[in-house]
Amino acid sequence: MTRFVFVLLIAVSLITCSAAFAAEKKASCPLCGMEQEKFGHTWMVIEYEDGTTEGLCSMHCAAVEFAQKIDKTPKAIKVGDYNTKQLIDVEKAFWVIGGSKMGVMTKRAKWAFEKKDDAEKFMKENGGTPATFDEVMKAAYEDMYTDTKMIREKRKMMKQKMMEHK
Repeated sequence: MTRFVFVLLIAVSLITCSAAFAAEKKASCPLCGMEQEKFGHTWMVIEYEDGTTEGLCSMHCAAVEFAQKIDKTPKAIKVGDYNTKQLIDVEKAFWVIGGSKMGVMTKRAKWAFEKKDDAEKFMKENGGTPATFDEVMKAAYEDMYTDTKMIREKRKMMKQKMMEHK
């Protein structure tokens, strides 16, 4: 009987630990690993007609996703508002391309705002130009080569630094 209680306690402990670990796992971009919590201001969620969804860290990774899944049709696409991190419809967002702030996974930033006033304020403070979602997607594809090259170089430097510290 004591052995049964002991085994039962171990089983309950393992289940509790597993549930706690699963609850702590954070949403991250399946393409680059960046966490939604840190990149909510550029996080994108694509819902496809087949009912599947994908969360991605940036317009760069969304463009890669669209290129890879060319036969899947998006039903809805949302993006994080730059200020609030709340997901908004990409077609209704007020977009800004460029400016002095470094983008996420890109040299030429692509920011979304729920309110036009917020986009205009951002442009006054940081530069950039207003754009539609189609213009932002086109810019993401135009920037793909230089952005991918930049990402590779950054990751190579990070690996070298890690090797030096070991």
